[in-house]
Amino acid sequence: MAFSSDHPREVDAAVGRLAGDNEPDTAGILVWAYVAGRQLDVWLSEALADSGLSTSDYGALAGVALADDRLMTAGDLARWVVQTSGGTTKTLQRLVDRGLVRRVADPDDGRRTLIEPTPDGSRIAQTVAARLVAKLDRDLSGLGPTERRSMLKAFRHLSVHLTGGDFAHRARQAVG
Repeated sequence: MAFSSDHPREVDAAVGRLAGDNEPDTAGILVWAYVAGRQLDVWLSEALADSGLSTSDYGALAGVALADDRLMTAGDLARWVVQTSGGTTKTLQRLVDRGLVRRVADPDDGRRTLIEPTPDGSRIAQTVAARLVAKLDRDLSGLGPTERRSMLKAFRHLSVHLTGGDFAHRARQAVG
């Protein structure tokens, strides 16, 4: 993904125009988070290309496979991947069709269905996650440990503040 060397300056100029009488740092957060989010989505799509998984498919597979020993409902997964219930249903069906996850009855509540990774799904999620982290590590090689920690902290704070500190409540609102 190539941009002109003026890209940061162009984005900052757009931020200035957007801010108007509002807080310029808040406008900057809005614009730069949007740009970075779109860039990350493109980066992920390119990085996942040889896996045959879309970003939605991988996010859901990773959410299910890396959830420790806890099985998720489709609603849990929708909140995790920040996707509508309809979108999550379609994503899950693609993963079921590929044999990467399966739906199982909840032993504690027969009305609920849980999602569990298949052995292939777990293996693929782990392998792809390791590749993605290694690739991002290489792509961020110009950043030192302090800068990386600062970025991690800033992204985490942004996410927590956008959900009002209550991920489940905000996700339920977004999902329906």
